Amino acid sequence: MSTSFTISPALFPQDLSTVTALFEAYTASLNLDLSFQSYSTELASLPGAYSPPAGRLYIAWSEEGEAWGCVALRPLTKSTVSECEGLVGEIKRLYVVPAARGKGVGRALAEKVLAGAREVGYEVVKLDTLGSMHAAIGMYKGLGFEECERYYDTPVQGTVFMRLRLEK
Repeated sequence: MSTSFTISPALFPQDLSTVTALFEAYTASLNLDLSFQSYSTELASLPGAYSPPAGRLYIAWSEEGEAWGCVALRPLTKSTVSECEGLVGEIKRLYVVPAARGKGVGRALAEKVLAGAREVGYEVVKLDTLGSMHAAIGMYKGLGFEECERYYDTPVQGTVFMRLRLEK
């Protein structure tokens, strides 16, 4: 397996089955019921909130054309953000297939979605992850994210909430 990859925006409808498969692999890897996030509605309405102009959805592709991972960005509603934060986006569904891990795909996807957030004009991006995902938390902290207060209700114990103020 090669280590070379590219990242491009997901195109709909042609990438729908690829994005759906990556999202389903992501949720299977978590071994959690995401119904509290209206996950089935999110999946059925792709690209939904991840559509431009306020959203983004990227796929990492191997040079052989295999989908190696994905990441998404959507706007957060006013009810989930503080007035002083300005325009806030949320990073969702960052996932790298097991065979492609350790090749820098996750970090490259994170950097790409942060660039997309800057293009949109977000002042802050937020995300949540599981406390057991030490590599992901380390990567996010390396990108400048800091732990923050909970910005939505979740039944998942140990959820870590993070935020990054974007440079203009």
